[in-house]
Amino acid sequence: MLNVPTLWTVFVINFLALGLIWAYVTRSYPKFEAARFWMASAFVGAAGAMAALVHLFVTSPVPLLAGAAGIMAASCLAAMGIQRFYDRPVSWRAMAVTGVLSFAGVVFFRIVFDHMQLRMLCYTVGQALPLLSALRLLLSPQEGRVSPGAWLSSIVIITIIAIFVARTAGNVLGGDFSAVAGSQAHAVMVLGLLFLSMTLNFGFLLMAMDRLRNEVADLALLDDLTGVANRRHLLQRLTEECARSERSGEPFSLLVIDLDGFKTINDTHGHAAGDACLQHFTLMAQTRLRPGDMLARTGGDEFCVVLPSSSLHEGALIARRVLEVCRQDAAACTGNDIPIAISIGVAQWDRAIGQFPDRLMAHADDALYAAKKNGKNDFAVYDPAPSLSPELTDLAAAARKFA
Repeated sequence: MLNVPTLWTVFVINFLALGLIWAYVTRSYPKFEAARFWMASAFVGAAGAMAALVHLFVTSPVPLLAGAAGIMAASCLAAMGIQRFYDRPVSWRAMAVTGVLSFAGVVFFRIVFDHMQLRMLCYTVGQALPLLSALRLLLSPQEGRVSPGAWLSSIVIITIIAIFVARTAGNVLGGDFSAVAGSQAHAVMVLGLLFLSMTLNFGFLLMAMDRLRNEVADLALLDDLTGVANRRHLLQRLTEECARSERSGEPFSLLVIDLDGFKTINDTHGHAAGDACLQHFTLMAQTRLRPGDMLARTGGDEFCVVLPSSSLHEGALIARRVLEVCRQDAAACTGNDIPIAISIGVAQWDRAIGQFPDRLMAHADDALYAAKKNGKNDFAVYDPAPSLSPELTDLAAAARKFA
């Protein structure tokens, strides 16, 4: 025989334990807002379960009403945590209206007009509706997939709602699955909900772990100072683009960008000013790139831009746009502003490069060196067939003269 008070006691302990777990997560990751809502949901649910237990010792309906309010509020907070997990605004007003109306119905059908079936229907709506509204977010693919934690949470929520529907149907058909009944049917339901609540929070934890793991992976591919891709990420992208171009024959282009006189800026104005220049250049360059282009900082004052599905001519046009925005910004500098000048080398993938991105980078470096040699603050494109040396040029001219 299942003992209902014992199950509710376990329910309280379970929710308190979950609340402590989420409190630890909240303290360890303060920016993870969803954890705050899930922590609040656990503690409020524990308070509601404790209030419901009090009715065993008093005849007043107040403990049961307080327990119902706590459980419904816990459902609302859990749903709001899902909204914040997916960076959606929390619908405080919708949750408040749902909770208040549901609780008002519970109070009305308990004190004003005692009707168990309608009271349990209001209680069920107050628990199920917030979770149902969050189900769509859990099932919507993020970055092309639904995480295992989201799948688990979705299955649990669907199961919980199914239990609520079955409970409501049982009450309509003449049963009594309310907390007052204390029957074995109610005990089985409490046991099931206890297990599902633990599983739901485990799903939330899996979602959190998946999110944090992805953030760590992203950090490993981003430059700390500018927030753009780092050298590792650049090499991964170049390898992918080389393989794609070798299969399709469609070229792509690469820009290598170097800030002119950056060492002088560091020596004259300090490294903090140099860092500010790098950040400012990053923002300017991104305004002239297209969706799908990737800006990366490869180290020091050197940047690269991957231009997918772009010819050498298109790469030169992008280089000119980036160069012009820097020139315009430098012309507008006044007072203590530090003008930024850049040199750019442009190269295009060809069959000779194949799947070796270092060859393409070497070509772009050669073009960058040519831009530097031509006086800096300019761009140059890589010429796979360099011009003849002056001596050979003279010999060729003499040969044509005597021909």
